[in-house]
Amino acid sequence: MKKTFLVAGGDLRFVTLADRLAECYTVYAVGFGKNVDISDRVRVIDWVTDMDLRADYIILPLPVSADGITVSTPYSGSSISLESLIPVIKDDGIVLGGMLAPDVRKLFEEKGITVEDYASREEFAVLNAVATAEGAIQVAMEELATTLSGRKVLVLGAGRIAKVLIDMLKGFHADITVAARKCSDLAWARVYGCGAVNISSMNQQLEESEVIINTIPAVILDEKKLKLISKNSLVIDLASKPGGVDFDTAGKLGIKAVWLLSLPGKVAPVTSGEVIAETVINILSERGELDDRL
Repeated sequence: MKKTFLVAGGDLRFVTLADRLAECYTVYAVGFGKNVDISDRVRVIDWVTDMDLRADYIILPLPVSADGITVSTPYSGSSISLESLIPVIKDDGIVLGGMLAPDVRKLFEEKGITVEDYASREEFAVLNAVATAEGAIQVAMEELATTLSGRKVLVLGAGRIAKVLIDMLKGFHADITVAARKCSDLAWARVYGCGAVNISSMNQQLEESEVIINTIPAVILDEKKLKLISKNSLVIDLASKPGGVDFDTAGKLGIKAVWLLSLPGKVAPVTSGEVIAETVINILSERGELDDRL
């Protein structure tokens, strides 16, 4: 018998996810509204109790919830409580969500339900970084009145997103400098053919750079640092909350600063949905739940 998935809520990434899973499994979807175009292979329901049978797996959005009580359903006028999902999953079922808050995880685990966070997986993070980097470059090209070629670009941080971003920016022949704290990260920056500077000593680079892209989820660009940046420069923040830029001060100083949250779901929802589907199947296959992969 085919395994059964319930995709509960989410944005366009999860429309693609549901369709992808429906190629091999029985898939229900709830929380998308009537105006969302979902494949006929997916059994769209109005409420979780409308399912013909209990689900083996429930897939929750990224992030799962804004309030810790209801599922994120941006395409539906009705809300779905997280607690209402408990009766529709099998006793040995698994809930999979992205960026699961401790209270959400606790809600299911107290009922004996296994919980997995697909956003914590390395393959998800690496593949998701591609869409984030492409989105950042797209915004930079839209906001700049110049080409990226030859522009002085300062990248703050040296994690997955920064590495993918650097690789892409090199294709535009940008003049890239990486600011990071670890000596090992600065060494890798030089191997990539970039300039390298410790974050504590980057004042000159802030003054000279025409594009500054932050990937560090901590306020790096505070008032003191922002005062060094030219009003003609573009600041792009890719960091998750709380972000890395004091946006109020940037606005007062006349600096163009944009915070690009959840870029994969905005610029490449189909690819991002496929990445989530692949990650979910990897998790379940490694747990011995599935014999096949998409």
